[in-house]
Amino acid sequence: MTRSVRMTHRIRRTARVAGAGAAALLALSACSSSSDTDSDSAGASSSSPKLSGQVTVFAAASLKESFTTLGETFEKQHPGTEVTFNFAGSDTLAASITGGAPADVFASASPKTMATVTDAGAAAGTPATFVRNQLEIATLPGNPDHVSSLEDLTDSGLKVVLCDESVPCGAAARKALDASGLELTPVSYEQDVKAALTKVELKEADAAVVYKTDVKAAGDKVTGVDFPESAKAVNDYPITLLKDAPNTDAARAFIELVKSAEGQRVLTGAGFRTP
Repeated sequence: MTRSVRMTHRIRRTARVAGAGAAALLALSACSSSSDTDSDSAGASSSSPKLSGQVTVFAAASLKESFTTLGETFEKQHPGTEVTFNFAGSDTLAASITGGAPADVFASASPKTMATVTDAGAAAGTPATFVRNQLEIATLPGNPDHVSSLEDLTDSGLKVVLCDESVPCGAAARKALDASGLELTPVSYEQDVKAALTKVELKEADAAVVYKTDVKAAGDKVTGVDFPESAKAVNDYPITLLKDAPNTDAARAFIELVKSAEGQRVLTGAGFRTP
């Protein structure tokens, strides 16, 4: 074998050894990088606080069905948490919050009642509108009195119930009546929309002006009648974290669920409109 051929073989062997060494270094580097990445991921995961404890939500009565469903979803997503609700008229809830009642989240049926809380400095940040709601007439099943308009409710032979004007459903009804130039004297004013609806369900009233969501939730216990004036009295629903929330992290997560695509599906399925 000539000297030049032997040199060529040595060069090839050297190249193979060098190549193998480089491959080994690359493999070690990849393992190290993967290990670092896994370590970083574990660190990032461990840095996210695990939610636990009770979340207290004060919410407008008309949110009862949809928020109850979302509360159950939240508890499944975050084992170790418990969502408790106080459903009532928004004005009553706002007064309780400003009076010092402990709560984490407030979801109101109108910006006006939310302003009671924000003006008192009891909200953390700016409230966000998450849904809208529109009025509808609830009549006895099958609509035996043939109610077809808001004007029909002014018939003296009908027993009609309205929400008190201090609560959002009553303020919206007043706005719709003013827009149509009608005067209506109800047999009673109720402190929240569920109470007004119950009067019809129990057949203690012939009709009530409530929200579309409440008519839908009642199923065959009532019959709903749309009226055009309701378009002039649509309510925005704002939600906020409260300043002195006992469980801030979980409260923020619940609000995010409400605003998420999943939360919106539940709410629109209940008859609410997107903002």
